[in-house]
Amino acid sequence: EKLLRENSPDVIIHLAAISNDPCSDIDPALTLSVNLQATADLMRAAKQHGVERFINASSASVYGLKSEHDVTEDLSLDPLTLYAKCKVDTEKVLDDLVDDRFCGVHVRSATVCGYTPRLRLDLTINILTYHAVEKGEIRVFGGTQMRPNIHVEDLTDFYLSLVDEDAKKINGRAFNVSIENSTVAGLAELVRSQVDPKLPIVTVPTADNRSYHLSAARAKAELGFAPKHSLQEAVQGLVAQFRAGKIPNAGGAWYRNIEVMKDPQAMKAMAFEEVAR
Repeated sequence: EKLLRENSPDVIIHLAAISNDPCSDIDPALTLSVNLQATADLMRAAKQHGVERFINASSASVYGLKSEHDVTEDLSLDPLTLYAKCKVDTEKVLDDLVDDRFCGVHVRSATVCGYTPRLRLDLTINILTYHAVEKGEIRVFGGTQMRPNIHVEDLTDFYLSLVDEDAKKINGRAFNVSIENSTVAGLAELVRSQVDPKLPIVTVPTADNRSYHLSAARAKAELGFAPKHSLQEAVQGLVAQFRAGKIPNAGGAWYRNIEVMKDPQAMKAMAFEEVAR
């Protein structure tokens, strides 16, 4: 309330959440308070304070498991985890609030990859690249699961494009964002080709059989959005940062949300880093 009252923003891009399924399961009550209640409160307060546009970070996980070849925005939402259920519920809250003066839109993103200042090494391409560069082998869990991905630079470009997009095109709607769908094994091969073709790939069993092929055709057809950065670029950028020593202590908790959530010292360090930045 205080921030909205003092700053009178025209647009809110809401990214905050306890992110990913394992982190959300650590403390379900906390997850509900942050990912659902606080987000819903912010949406309602935004409308009350005259915010014109609310861009909501949802997730491709809202679809659950689908048998369809292409997962489009028109398919039913069947979330399987607490994290995904919160995303579905907050989408419903925003949909009930939108009108001619309050525009709301949902971004259902594929898995993000590529270098960022606060790097996450618990995302598929990022962690496979970490294995390749730092461990000398690539460890794959399962391998046949299909995974959609998007370069972080393209995702941020998409968010920014929604700030100025015609409200009539986006109001009360959701958009998938992805550049490419590939099996986890295929992603491992991609990483190996960019790091060292001789690297071994070790495949181990997994209970995580989530597999889906995300379609981003709506964003392209209706908004003219086309990603510009390939998955190869994401890997190359990560490799360059690793080799330049820009990712110190890559095995540390800082780069993995689940470890940070379980480690008070890592959480404290992250908070100080964010404040400093």
